[in-house]
Amino acid sequence: MIAAIVPQFFSADLETTLSFYSEKLGFERQFEYGDPPFFAGAIRDGFSIFFRHVDHAPTPSPEKYNKELLDAYLRVEDIRQLYAEYCEREVARFRDLATMPWGFTEFVVRDCDGRLLCFGQAED
Repeated sequence: MIAAIVPQFFSADLETTLSFYSEKLGFERQFEYGDPPFFAGAIRDGFSIFFRHVDHAPTPSPEKYNKELLDAYLRVEDIRQLYAEYCEREVARFRDLATMPWGFTEFVVRDCDGRLLCFGQAED
């Protein structure tokens, strides 16, 4: 049975990526593998994201930002608290907090590697 799904993102600068996820997004460094590290994980609230070093990060589609092509959707339990935390940490937002027509309150951040992460919570 599936117990979890863990996204794996590519990074041309693993240290910068891990620092961003730690300092800005509140993840803890979970592990680093290799010397120098080429594979690593970050964890927050029991959920992980893995990172793999590549010499050249994949080039995003030209439509990525125009059409908000997300890299990950993270469902959260207290969207307003997380949004306030990220505002305090001065995380640059791609889309501010809003309740969407499909019944979720969401916001989108752009990470240090250009990935779009949407944080959302279903509204009751």
